[in-house]
Amino acid sequence: MVDARKPAAAGVFYPAERELLARTVRELLDAAPPSRTTSRPGRVRAIVVPHGVLGAAGTVAAAAWARVAPHAARFRRVVLLGPAHHTQFLGIAAPFADTFATPLGAVEVDRIAIEVVRRFPQLMVTDAPHEQEPSLEVQLPFLQTLLPSAAIVPLLVGEIEDADAAQVLDELWDDETLVVVSTDLSHYYDAATAQRLDEATARAVETLDAGPIGEEQACGHAALRGLLTAARARKLKATRIDVRHSGEVSGELTEVVGYGSFVVG
Repeated sequence: MVDARKPAAAGVFYPAERELLARTVRELLDAAPPSRTTSRPGRVRAIVVPHGVLGAAGTVAAAAWARVAPHAARFRRVVLLGPAHHTQFLGIAAPFADTFATPLGAVEVDRIAIEVVRRFPQLMVTDAPHEQEPSLEVQLPFLQTLLPSAAIVPLLVGEIEDADAAQVLDELWDDETLVVVSTDLSHYYDAATAQRLDEATARAVETLDAGPIGEEQACGHAALRGLLTAARARKLKATRIDVRHSGEVSGELTEVVGYGSFVVG
């Protein structure tokens, strides 16, 4: 019997109707501007993307996901890392679920990969943090559109040392694996403050410097710091694709959420 993780964000963070969701994701990807910096083969190893409501954050997320498209044939697996907004815990939580579902269908979980990293004491296997968590789920429609055959390793990252997060990632990050870190940037500051904070965060990401990035800078700071630590050890480079805030869509500038997308390769 397949243990399926049901959608928790459909109809809230993204459309619940299959055809509308498929059309929306495709339109966002088609509208993404081309990039010269990540076009050559083998260049995309990881992306950092926001997980806000698709109407607000979708353009920023699609800008990075579109960079994956030319390399889609390379990837058989996607390691998804993001924060747990509803549960506090130490370490990294992988699910027992065999699939993660969206209105576009079910995505297979790479259970063998989870068993491989289960030997690390910082990793636990539990469905509870995943049940209502949107941060990984909102990336699945992009993944299902661009990488329909890829399996996923969904990992929620709690309180953890950078080296411990990077250790788990390193074990899974081979040439056929795309790493996706799902995180928004600053939360609920006025637009001017958010732009200042997010610009500093973007510069830290571009230099693979985990040091300045904390909870104030990104809700998924632990996952992001783990990626930057692993990427620095591999002598990779990070490129900023897009950074903006929710007020640029809503017009509400007193409390905004920052969104950023980056490519690591």
